[in-house]
Amino acid sequence: MSTEVLVWWFFLCLVSTLNVLALTYSARTLWHKQGKIPSDVYASRRLQLILSAGYVLGCAFRSALPVYDIQRICLFDSWLSSVIVGRSVATVAELCFVTQWALLLHEVSLVTQIRASRMAAIAVLPLIAIAESCSWYSVLTTSNLGHVFEETLWGIAATILVASLLSLWSRASNELRPLLLCMCLTGAVYVIFMFMVDVPMYWTRWNFDESHGRHYLSIAQGLSDTAVRWQVSHNWQVWRGEVLWMSLYFSIAVWLSIACIHTPALKRHKNGEIRIHN
Repeated sequence: MSTEVLVWWFFLCLVSTLNVLALTYSARTLWHKQGKIPSDVYASRRLQLILSAGYVLGCAFRSALPVYDIQRICLFDSWLSSVIVGRSVATVAELCFVTQWALLLHEVSLVTQIRASRMAAIAVLPLIAIAESCSWYSVLTTSNLGHVFEETLWGIAATILVASLLSLWSRASNELRPLLLCMCLTGAVYVIFMFMVDVPMYWTRWNFDESHGRHYLSIAQGLSDTAVRWQVSHNWQVWRGEVLWMSLYFSIAVWLSIACIHTPALKRHKNGEIRIHN
């Protein structure tokens, strides 16, 4: 294994280990809050914990066994490194993650009684379900066009989330606004990354394949191919195009998932102001 790939893989494994420890700490912290916070808030955060566990553990698995889906490239010669296994784990994990978004948006809509927030909470999960279908299309056929649509839908879902949070600003208390600002800025950075880096990357790859007359697989061929074919590569030049998004995805995105467990509950004051529920 080249030094660059080894260092990168070690980084992914180290971050994933810390993420699992953070999840464990979050579970313990939440357990100690039982009986000290309203039962509905505790139930909501416990569900966030379960969903976050699905995402954190899924990302840890994919960090330990990285896979370059379209090219069927992996670091280790094992069926666990096959694309069909990795993509299945990713699908479950990502649906857990976006369900966390939807639940938080639903909480916001109940407190604020803003119709747009309620509609956003309903919309994000189906959007990402479609995105996952696009991802599977790309993985099975080896056409990057599906990834273009997939990442676009993720960007749209994040835009909806940020817009819903921004709608809170005029009603938010001074205590709530710093947290709200941090969440909006984080979401905005994610949206910018998706539309300025991720989507163009897959669009460029698809155009390259088209210009070189790439032969794509059928869905049936892809199902067989993803289950039985994988190629081990430890070459940095092969992996370098995947390093940025994987590193950010398996670190920052996971931290956001864990942070959802600790998101404070909101309450609506008599004057209509939205405050943190102490």
